[in-house]
Amino acid sequence: MNVFLDFNTSWYALLLAFLGAWAVLLFARRKWKAVHEMKEQVFLALGGMISLAMMEFFAVSTGLWNYTPGNWPVILWPTYFAAILFGYQLLRSIEGLLLRRSAGM
Repeated sequence: MNVFLDFNTSWYALLLAFLGAWAVLLFARRKWKAVHEMKEQVFLALGGMISLAMMEFFAVSTGLWNYTPGNWPVILWPTYFAAILFGYQLLRSIEGLLLRRSAGM
């Protein structure tokens, strides 16, 4: 069970920072009621996870990097998921700012 819970606290801080930033941007964009967009975010995050899993498999199988036994960072995957959700909100926020700026010109 140590594989899942015994991590450096920095991993948890990173995960919570991405989740917190995602929640702040989601709230700031006032999209709490947009169920369609929530589904879109989850599908995007799952798709991103699949691409990241393929990247990890390729990198480990070709020797680009490796994980020593008992040192595989399982928390990396939820962190990837949260980072993808945050990235989605960040890009949507930038898109909204650019659209408002171009509409005002």
